[in-house]
Amino acid sequence: MKQPTWKEFLSDRKGMVLAVVTFATLFITLFSYTRFLNSVEQRQGLVFQDPIHALVGPVDMTWPIFIVLYGALIVAIVAMARTPTTLFKAIRAYTMLIGLRIICMWLLPLDPPTTMIPLGDPLVQMFTSGSSVPLTRDLFFSGHTSILCVIGFVLPNRVWKTVFFVLAGIVGTAVILQHVHYSIDVVVAPLAAWAAASLSGAAE
Repeated sequence: MKQPTWKEFLSDRKGMVLAVVTFATLFITLFSYTRFLNSVEQRQGLVFQDPIHALVGPVDMTWPIFIVLYGALIVAIVAMARTPTTLFKAIRAYTMLIGLRIICMWLLPLDPPTTMIPLGDPLVQMFTSGSSVPLTRDLFFSGHTSILCVIGFVLPNRVWKTVFFVLAGIVGTAVILQHVHYSIDVVVAPLAAWAAASLSGAAE
């Protein structure tokens, strides 16, 4: 089915309303998420022994994670920006994903693995804590992995779907190697991404 152009999308009253509601919901969710993450960093959680961590690592994968994740996000934004329908589906799915992360972190507070090499992400830190100290308790589930999976579920092109699922696998493996996340965080991430895309009506 032919996707509407930006001109066609914005000339439709429903399209304008959808755009406003989508961005407003995203803004409110991100604002709440920022406050929630700051509170999460102050509380104690559970610690358990990860069998995969016992076998390998920790290995500092900060730069590979940063390059793959943000390189993929730039490509995704450029690709989706051509078709407003796909872009707004992705934003709705991402908003839902954040909501699911808040619920999961609230229900299952975790302390970071004792062998963790902190993953410094200046963009995340700038919009959350506002400090140079990396977040360590935003664990269940992996946001780095799930956001790439969400894009894979939203994109209609099968080749691009495969590319983003592979990239999600690479990032998921890297955060496990760095002991940033427990293995279960990464295993659950694709399921959470699928749920977010489905619940928001964005899955292709």
